[in-house]
Amino acid sequence: MPDMEQYQIVIDTNVLVAALRSSRGASHKLLRLINSDKFEMNVSVPLVLEYEAAAKRLIGEIPLTERDIDDILDYICAVANRKQIFYLWRPFLRDAKDDTVLELAVAASCDFIVTHNKKDFQGVERFGLEVVTPKEFLEEIGELP
Repeated sequence: MPDMEQYQIVIDTNVLVAALRSSRGASHKLLRLINSDKFEMNVSVPLVLEYEAAAKRLIGEIPLTERDIDDILDYICAVANRKQIFYLWRPFLRDAKDDTVLELAVAASCDFIVTHNKKDFQGVERFGLEVVTPKEFLEEIGELP
């Protein structure tokens, strides 16, 4: 990849949830890198609302308050590329929430969808997207051996 261009990615909700549940592991490391020069994260209003709902369901299980989660989401929104979705292919994938991720990835001309559920995104290669786990993506950008 040329130095002047960064990978464009969409991070699936399950990666955010994993990062909030544990400060160890690839999901947390990936989230810590979202404002680095390694890649650009992309979000849409529907995806941020999904992030918020999933993260706030964790309250009581994780050592974060509602305010902490709001702060994390505000930070993500501040540093990520914000995209509007003007076209829908639904249904393309089995789960409408995954279609939200796919639509954003296509609208933002992303290189990767980062998820723990690669099987949920079968067929997205036709849109020029690669589906990878957080660990695989970190390896791709040289953040894991």
